[in-house]
Amino acid sequence: MLVFKRLAALAVTIGVVLAGAGIALAGDGQPSPWQLGFQMSASPVMDNIISFHTFVLYIIIAISLFVLVLLLTIMVRFNARANPTPSRTTHNTLLEVAWTLIPVVILVIIAIPSFRLLFYQLTIPAMSAEAGDVTIKATGRQWYWSYAYPDHGNFEFDSRIACDQERIKCQSPRLLAVDNDLVVPVNKNVRIITTGGEVIHAFAVPAFGIKIDSIPGRINETWFKATRTGIYYGQCSELCGRDHAYMPIAVRVVSEEQFKAWVEGARKKFAREDVTPATTVATVEQSTVR
Repeated sequence: MLVFKRLAALAVTIGVVLAGAGIALAGDGQPSPWQLGFQMSASPVMDNIISFHTFVLYIIIAISLFVLVLLLTIMVRFNARANPTPSRTTHNTLLEVAWTLIPVVILVIIAIPSFRLLFYQLTIPAMSAEAGDVTIKATGRQWYWSYAYPDHGNFEFDSRIACDQERIKCQSPRLLAVDNDLVVPVNKNVRIITTGGEVIHAFAVPAFGIKIDSIPGRINETWFKATRTGIYYGQCSELCGRDHAYMPIAVRVVSEEQFKAWVEGARKKFAREDVTPATTVATVEQSTVR
């Protein structure tokens, strides 16, 4: 029994060390070298994802330790030297019922919070311009992103990967920095409606816990609520062609006052006459949903 306790303690210690290392190496808004865990959460959705992941991880560790103890017990108590006359038992009704029902119960325990999290991710909060909430249309193109703010004026802009010279000047991470960040206010609901221009893309930002396909001819939607200011990076997460690896996403989260000032400047800088008005976008979106 002392050997079993030591092995169990060793397994728990290794798990704790690995979990701690993952947290230590996970970057805030971007990946880190030798990262083992998730990026630091910056939204309620990602908070729930990390909690669910930890919950399932504990279940897996418990099952692994239980199986390890069973294997060691069998090796010690039922080897040929310790048990020269083996049992001829072929059936055990209680054991067979147990190993059928226990996995079912475990799966149900996992499924309930899983479904709850899934519904939380897919349920878009009620959006209100008066409350400062924002709707953004993200269009995946070959190979960059175009962003429009249908409820904040008639402007749209393209966001392309920053060249090495720009990256060195602003000290941004390689293959993640862009020339025009997607700007959103902190602690406000942000609704992303996304589509593809030519091929299928995927809009994904790990720190916010969002990943949604951008499909030509269709509109998908997701949401997030950034809880901290800063720059959070993502990438297209669908194999979309030659330059799939070169269409990053950079979301700059700012205060509400800074966001309003940015919108005023963006209306002048990115104003375009051919952008679809907000009312038309809403009409097309409603018809697509129907």
